[in-house]
Amino acid sequence: LASISSRLAFRSARYCRLSVSVQPKLKLLVVTMATTTTKKMPPGCLLSFPDSAEQLTKLSRISSPSPPSSTIATPAIQEAGVANFARPLAEFDARFALLQSGLDFVQHVFPDKAMRDASSEADKKISEHQVDIEMRKDLYDRFAAVQDKLRTGGDSASAELTRYIERCVTDGRRNGLGLDEATRDRVKAIKTEMSSISIEFNRNLSEDVSSLLMDRAELAGLPDDFLDSLEKDADSGKLRVTLKYPHYFPVMKLAERPETRRRIELAFNTRCKEANLALLQRLLALRRERAKLLNYPTHADYALELRMAKNADTVAKFLSNLSEKLKPLQAKERARLLEVKRADCDRLGIPFDDVINPWDVRYFSNQVERLDYSVDHERLRQYFPIEKVTKGLLEIYQRILGLKFTQVTDCWVWNPDVTLYNVEDSATGEQIGYFYLDLYPRDGKYGHAACFGLQPSCLVDNGTNRTTSICAVVANFTKPTPEKPSLLTHDEVETFFHEFGHAMHNLCARTETYMFSGTSVERDFVEAPSQMLENWVWSKKSLALMSGHYSTGEPIPDDLLQSLVASRLANTAFFNQRQIVLSSFDQAIHTSPDPNLDICAEYARISNRILGIQPSEGSAFPANFGHLAGGYDAQYYGYMWSEVYSADMFCTGFGEDKVLSPEAGAAYRRCILQPGGSRDAVDMLRDFLGRDPTDAAFLKMKGL
Repeated sequence: LASISSRLAFRSARYCRLSVSVQPKLKLLVVTMATTTTKKMPPGCLLSFPDSAEQLTKLSRISSPSPPSSTIATPAIQEAGVANFARPLAEFDARFALLQSGLDFVQHVFPDKAMRDASSEADKKISEHQVDIEMRKDLYDRFAAVQDKLRTGGDSASAELTRYIERCVTDGRRNGLGLDEATRDRVKAIKTEMSSISIEFNRNLSEDVSSLLMDRAELAGLPDDFLDSLEKDADSGKLRVTLKYPHYFPVMKLAERPETRRRIELAFNTRCKEANLALLQRLLALRRERAKLLNYPTHADYALELRMAKNADTVAKFLSNLSEKLKPLQAKERARLLEVKRADCDRLGIPFDDVINPWDVRYFSNQVERLDYSVDHERLRQYFPIEKVTKGLLEIYQRILGLKFTQVTDCWVWNPDVTLYNVEDSATGEQIGYFYLDLYPRDGKYGHAACFGLQPSCLVDNGTNRTTSICAVVANFTKPTPEKPSLLTHDEVETFFHEFGHAMHNLCARTETYMFSGTSVERDFVEAPSQMLENWVWSKKSLALMSGHYSTGEPIPDDLLQSLVASRLANTAFFNQRQIVLSSFDQAIHTSPDPNLDICAEYARISNRILGIQPSEGSAFPANFGHLAGGYDAQYYGYMWSEVYSADMFCTGFGEDKVLSPEAGAAYRRCILQPGGSRDAVDMLRDFLGRDPTDAAFLKMKGL
């Protein structure tokens, strides 16, 4: 795989310069990064991670002959074409993305707090430079001129580069570049402030170290290995329960005492309450203002214009129709949950309130699975040691997608727990890229599970070379020790499979441009490829490869396996209505014109209406809803929307009989993963399915 030529990237132990130089008439932004890093990176990696907070700050300084720092010399409008303008700008996008990801990623995973803080500040600066570039009217005018030439036959471009040019013109219009200067300046200021607020919102959550002290009696119902893993407070002798996922979810599912679950649930949903609610209110105000300036009815309509759904009305109908179909099943599930709760209250000798509280849902859902489906999740965990799960997961993905993974042990990683893998095409031997696995929690680390695209795969050097795709799968599973294995829940196995699916999307995409690389599809389709791959953790054939008793290696017993597969529809209405609550709330706050909207009260209203659950008094779930400040604003519905397509893809292209089929996997890789976002999602679906997609498989998989 060709790496970027030395004229574009020069690296040494003392100096790193990333520059973009093209034809004399076009001098793009020159980015100078000074560092003394001695890190050994894998071949083809153009990322530069610093050694200290001071070096990171230096890396964020962008040199420019004059302000603004995004000054870019361009050809005259009448001379602008594909070769001397559009293609070089497309390549510049990739260079800028490399700079940004190298600085931004540090705040999510690096162990040193000073570096994380510096990364967060650098991210804000780089985002400001990005806004400068996006708001360049001279670039917009030239893209529009090139688009006109393509339409009239005055120039030519590939289908993807044509799509890139059209998108740049559309993005310019959506940034107000066709409007007066005062409006453009205000839109630019709004974009800059929104970027800074979003970074701060999610940084607050990542840096939160809240915990509660509890004794073993308060944690009755939790297994001994969990209790033994908790830190003991030196003063009180109590056990410290953090609000990170490896602590929060087991307590909410297994703690017998309602008061214990109530305290944990309330603490979890009041993290960063005051700070993040204020930030969210400001974000909503800025989004409303921008929508008004750009003549969109609401921010939701602005956000949805480039999505499959297109507008807020379509999303509202989708959510409403699905919610209505789920109501009969939801009523049955609710009655069963209350029945189980009554029996549990009798057992514990406490009053039964005939109410499903927020701290009840996970606990009694788990009880229903155990009682009605004979699924013992604690017993099941014994068959999912993380080493076995990881080995099986990698084997499955290699088999179905025609890939070969090889661990790389002689390159730098940001923490000793992190592993790096090289990826090749198993048939041709062509190198595809690399992925990192960072699976265990640390203070200050990103608190959820995600796949971070670090380096895109796209064409550079006037289309003659392809960059190497690099990504990182980040999770927070319990870390194994020599004395205690890390035993995953089935939910965690599903999460792992899902996020690794995003990694495969990043790695398998083969696009011309950075704009459409990897997972850069319509936001309401982006989850579909990974959601489809979640089906593998419900298949007996694939489960056999990624499970085995942690001490004996024995496979999951048939009775337990059958119970697990049968339990897939357990509490399905409640789970999906919960997703509809989040999606509806997201739509509500982004369609409301009310500047004084009480967002916590709005969330409570929607939760009560759809789920019949009143949020805990004093809680502030919206302050913890990271998607609202993480690029999913007015787009959370996409998780359910994309499930329609993921179900159709699985049932049509794979099914239980083809879960390990290399032929089916090859078609999936070719039709869905390889194009990235270079084609409309619906066209990729038609190619893979051989017809227009439908919701029949989706409804069947929901038990409807």
